[in-house]
Amino acid sequence: MNIIICETAEEASLKAAALIANAVRTRPETVLGLATGSTPLRLYQALIQAYRDGLDFSRVQTFNLDEYYGLAPDHPQSYRRFMNEHLFNHLNLKPENTHVPDGLARDVAAFCTEYEAKIQAAGGIDIQVLGIGSDGHIGFNEPSSSLASRTRLVTLTQQTVSDNARFFASADEVPRHAISMGIGTILEAKCCMMLSFGSNKAKAVRAAIEGGISQFTPASALQMHPNTTVFLDEAAAADLEMKEYYRWSAACP
Repeated sequence: MNIIICETAEEASLKAAALIANAVRTRPETVLGLATGSTPLRLYQALIQAYRDGLDFSRVQTFNLDEYYGLAPDHPQSYRRFMNEHLFNHLNLKPENTHVPDGLARDVAAFCTEYEAKIQAAGGIDIQVLGIGSDGHIGFNEPSSSLASRTRLVTLTQQTVSDNARFFASADEVPRHAISMGIGTILEAKCCMMLSFGSNKAKAVRAAIEGGISQFTPASALQMHPNTTVFLDEAAAADLEMKEYYRWSAACP
């Protein structure tokens, strides 16, 4: 893992966005794996600015990590709507090149198999953007998820329901299931990029980076990935035992 500790979430987001923009500039057919939630918002704003400054996204393909099961694409809290509002509608992406799991899929198993096949047909994901949950989950791969898991229907933990209740009128409205890329799927990306900001993520960040590899901290599986960069602000990095080494390593030419 390459650990980048920045003073602020703003600085970290801009550095992550610069890596993605450079990848698209170098290879216009770049395939991006994308995440939702508040963590990547500043990164997406920076990509929108890069487009306004002339970066072409017309040949890029995107695959989102997950979607609530039972929500229509136009539901206010669906991840398809989130992506449309915060990124897709502001770039020159072709709509058919943006992929988000179908929260209304009738045959979920068949849909998940098809989603995996589409990723493979696109040549695999070049850069996978990730956040981390307060319990260490990535995507909706909750603690106890197999490290070899594939895209599938998952049951959300009470912690995730509680964490996400702020986006709904009440916790009762939060779906209890989601379709999510599996950890095995995520690890097949050529590059993984995890962002984490805020003191509420510090414990999960330390477990993921410095703890043992375990299905009970799904993000720890990224330790096995040959090309992962983690972008942190000071608050999220606060509990890292080796943080001074990470700073020194990042500063070395």
